[in-house]
Amino acid sequence: MTTILKLGGSVITEKDAPETVDREALTAAADAIGAADLDDLVIVHGGGSFGHHHAEAHGVTATAGTHDAAGVYAIHDAMARLDDHVVEALQDAGVPALPVHPFSVASRDEHGETALPTGAIDRLRGEGFVPVLFGDVVVQAGAGATILSGDEIVVLLARSLGADRIGLCSGVSGVLDESGAVIDRIEDFAAVADALGESEATDVTGGMAGKVRALLDLETPASIFGPDDLAAFLAGEDPGTLIE
Repeated sequence: MTTILKLGGSVITEKDAPETVDREALTAAADAIGAADLDDLVIVHGGGSFGHHHAEAHGVTATAGTHDAAGVYAIHDAMARLDDHVVEALQDAGVPALPVHPFSVASRDEHGETALPTGAIDRLRGEGFVPVLFGDVVVQAGAGATILSGDEIVVLLARSLGADRIGLCSGVSGVLDESGAVIDRIEDFAAVADALGESEATDVTGGMAGKVRALLDLETPASIFGPDDLAAFLAGEDPGTLIE
């Protein structure tokens, strides 16, 4: 069974403090993953206070690019350094994690369609490793480089790998309705559109509405949950909000 797990940037970093890892939260997440009995896992993580800080400074988003090589490198370098922290924490927890840098393998055409070859990912999985990808910059035809979010990577991998389960460990306990309560299940965007409001970005990669829309387009069921429910998801449960 192939499981794709995304660790949100707000979970593993102090999002209001530039380039600051939340050590306690990252260690707890890594320990939960290390204790889980999963035979095929791919991990993706967000940028939090690392990537977003630099992307905003250089005016780069998923649709607005830059040809400034120094700016592109600053964003990628920050994300790669965060990934080093994540991989190290996972290995300390007994997870055979290894990094995969999306900037080196992905590309985006002039229409915004992203290609993410999975040859290296498949080979790593076949050898018993856990690939760890992250939101990154991606070269885009006619735009220089734009942002490839962790959420988009999750969607791309779910389709190409034929994932059986998706988990998004977020800074909130699930998708919340207008009263602040967790919505147990979402099968149609229209039913929750008022609660989610407009898909305005809280960072350079978009908000909850965009996540829900993208996940609804997949055949793979996805759960959005908070850090306290990570172990439950890894044990096969559907905590938080189930999107299918």
